[in-house]
Parts: sequence; structure tokens; C-alpha cells
Amino acid sequence: MPSDRGHGLRRAALACAALLGSCLAGPTWAFTVFACEPEWAALTRVLVPSARVHVATHAGQDPHHIEARPALIAQLRSADLVVCTGASLESGWLPTLQERSGNPRARDVFFAADHVELIDPQPGAIGTPWAGDVHAEGNPHLHLDPRRLLQVSRALGDRLIKELPAERAAIELRSRAFEAAWRQHLADWERRAAPLRGRRIAAQHTTFGYLWHWLGLQQVADLEPRPGMSPTPGHLQRLLEGLRAAPPAAVVVAPYQDPRPGRWLTGQLSSGAGGARVPLLALPATVSESAAEKELVQWMDGLVRELLQVVR
Repeated sequence: MPSDRGHGLRRAALACAALLGSCLAGPTWAFTVFACEPEWAALTRVLVPSARVHVATHAGQDPHHIEARPALIAQLRSADLVVCTGASLESGWLPTLQERSGNPRARDVFFAADHVELIDPQPGAIGTPWAGDVHAEGNPHLHLDPRRLLQVSRALGDRLIKELPAERAAIELRSRAFEAAWRQHLADWERRAAPLRGRRIAAQHTTFGYLWHWLGLQQVADLEPRPGMSPTPGHLQRLLEGLRAAPPAAVVVAPYQDPRPGRWLTGQLSSGAGGARVPLLALPATVSESAAEKELVQWMDGLVRELLQVVR
């Protein structure tokens, strides 16, 4: 009968063999995606939950202006697919990352803007320090229209199938399920948001332009004297004079924008003779960087709810 010592030696030998085999096999490969913005990271997770997703920006950052940090270069170097907005939104930092990463796959970027019609195109326009942050192709913040976000999800699903042909059936199934659920939410949002149609809004930048376009709101003033330029006292004073007679329903800023100019404007408008209170809303321009389908729905639902509270 074998001794306990013999059993122990065999167990130790088997453990060593298993460990050696694991080391020789190397780490398990995972399809890796570099997403420029959280909304595209979330869509990727909906369609391919097993993907490893790196996100370059978060809701507290202006996606126009990102530093090409070493950590981002390393993440792009390992990417199998790059998913970004396009329409020159990332033109100030993505090319630098691509060059420094040395990853040839990072050159074939999936740009969401290539798959939808953009609003406010300015053919021939060139952004300069004097003209401001101009996008000739059109407003790049297209994800704030849930109808366009759905169009992008279809196109992204097709691209992911091309990258992962063995997962075609699973990706198509998830894509159809997401579209069906998203359409139900879309109908509910549009029904609830009917009272917003025709309301007037002031905002900083055209970040929420697609949201206004979808809901029928009118942006009647921009706190920025030029796109991407910080509000100035003179410009704010002119806005105040123009808005006193018919104050907007609210002044809207994104979390990464300085709230003080909007706070000053709403304070001045609310202290007018009419006494109408004009609130300042800080609306999130995107989801968290770790979001997926549930958070996408909660984010869009929250935007509609916040705007409706102002009207009521």
C-alpha cells in the first residue's frame, strides 16, 4: 500500500505540472477595444460582454481636449479595435496616440459619425484660435440623440462581427435584443417629453444640440462667445440683455464646464422684475466609463426627467 509520503509527492508533482502547463499556455486572450468615449464603451459591452474595454475619457472630461498620457498609449497599443466618435472630436489627441502606440490596428478606427447624419454641418470651416472649436462635418455629440445612438449600435455590431466572425450569432442576438428594448424606452421617453417641445434653453457650447433637436427644444443662447472658448463678462452681459424680456426655461452646462458663468446668468435672470426663476442644470453629457446597457438607459432617462422637472 503506498505510503502517505508517496501520495504527497505525487500530488506535488501534479500541481507543479499543472502550474507549468498554465505558464506555458500564457494568459487567456481577450478581444480588446479602445473606446474614445464612455458611450461607445457601453455599446461595445452590450454587444460583446467578454471584451476587454479601455476608455480614454470620462463624464467629467471635455472629450475635445485630452492629454496623450503614457497609460492611454499603452492601452491603444494593445487594442484590437478602436471605437471613437469622429467628426474631428478627437482630432486634437487621437492622432498622437496612434502614432506613439505603434499599433497598425489602431489606424482602422470605427467612427460613429460615419454612420449617421450630423446636424449643423459647416462645409469648409476650419477651427482656429479666432474661429473657435469648429467642426466642418457637423456637431459631433451625436450620442445624445437616442435614435442616432441606435443607428450606431447596428453599425458597430456589423464591425464587431467582422472582427469576431465566430461570434456572429451571439452578437446578432444581443444586437436585436438591445434594439427591441431601446425602442421601447425611446417611445416612452418621447411620450413623457412631449411638454418640452418648443421650450427655450440657454446652454454652454452645443454639447446637447442633438438632445434639443430630438426633444424639440430651442437653444436660444450660448454662453460661449466662440465654440470652445470660455464665457467672457462682456458676452454674458449681452446675453443677459437679450434674454431679460423672455428668459429661457433653464441654463444648461455639462459637469466639465465651469458653472460660475451659468450661475451668474441664472441669478441675474431670476432677480428680474418678473421674478421668474431660471434654474441652472448640470446635465451629464455621457455615462460612466464602466457603463453598459442598463446605465445607458438610466442616463437617457435621467436627462428627460431633469428637463421635465424644470418645465413642471
